[in-house]
Amino acid sequence: MTRPALLVTIDTEGDNLWSRPRVVTTRNSEYLPRFQALCEKYGLKPTYLTNWEMVHSPAFREFGRDLLARRTGEIGMHLHAWNSPPLAPLTSDDDYYHPFLIDYPENQMREKVKALTSALEDTFGVTMASHRAGRWSFNETYARILVDQGYRVDCSVTPHVSWASILGNPAGKGGTDFSRFPDTAYFVDLNDIRRPGDSPLLELPVTIVPPSYPGVLEAARTLLAHYRFGARVAGRLFPFCLWLRPTRSNRKALLHILAIARQEQRPYIEFMLHSSELMPGGSPAFPSRESIEALYDDLEALFSTAQDVFEGHTLRDYYGRLAPHQTGIGGKI
Repeated sequence: MTRPALLVTIDTEGDNLWSRPRVVTTRNSEYLPRFQALCEKYGLKPTYLTNWEMVHSPAFREFGRDLLARRTGEIGMHLHAWNSPPLAPLTSDDDYYHPFLIDYPENQMREKVKALTSALEDTFGVTMASHRAGRWSFNETYARILVDQGYRVDCSVTPHVSWASILGNPAGKGGTDFSRFPDTAYFVDLNDIRRPGDSPLLELPVTIVPPSYPGVLEAARTLLAHYRFGARVAGRLFPFCLWLRPTRSNRKALLHILAIARQEQRPYIEFMLHSSELMPGGSPAFPSRESIEALYDDLEALFSTAQDVFEGHTLRDYYGRLAPHQTGIGGKI
């Protein structure tokens, strides 16, 4: 019997982008071998979803080529529109506002995807198959562009979570509302990415477990989350969803998600982290060496608990498992 999959995804990007630096550095590349070694210890094969500055980092290039040569992971694409060429200013200060790719006109979206895809493929000598949108911003236009560029897997959907209150371009419409999206794998309807369809693009939503509230409270939480001020109120009144993502203080929640996945017999779970979160000072969540050691303690607990039930797959490999069973329109996996 096929075991459920543990998909490890790493948003592979510059150092501490939360601080909105004017000059982006990539020192976190040097901290990836330790994480990779831990994954290999437990038979996991991470997918490193890589952006523009990292594909040009000599340390990451060396790391990625070795990873691919040993077949111990995958390189995919992760696009930050504000510093991924071709560059064309969209706001008064793109380095500050970090506009979403979906804030740009379609022709610029397409050129940015094409440029980063070419850079990744030229650097690593493999065809790109997997993708995650920068800042979780995704729509139908973006999905069609990915299909046109040959991508087969997307993992941008954060089920039960809305980013509508978060702005990229201050004159834009905000981020994507994923609160009513499926929380399991499905082939995307390119005319409505909330729905299963018959396209070749497989959506693998991040594993996020919603809190359980009585009906009236859940309705109030969902309503508030659709508005910028309301989202802040909702965050204070109601606990956030549980992500399969370490935060330095959520080991019990991570293990609880594993238990839920086993109980519900989920065919996969999807872990995510940023590459910069593996470096001291690379993110607000992990500012010190001590916090990084605490992170690795949590990762050991998570991966060791998961190893007897789940098996490691890259996103590309998991697509290969599901694609032969695509059922056409309306077919969830």
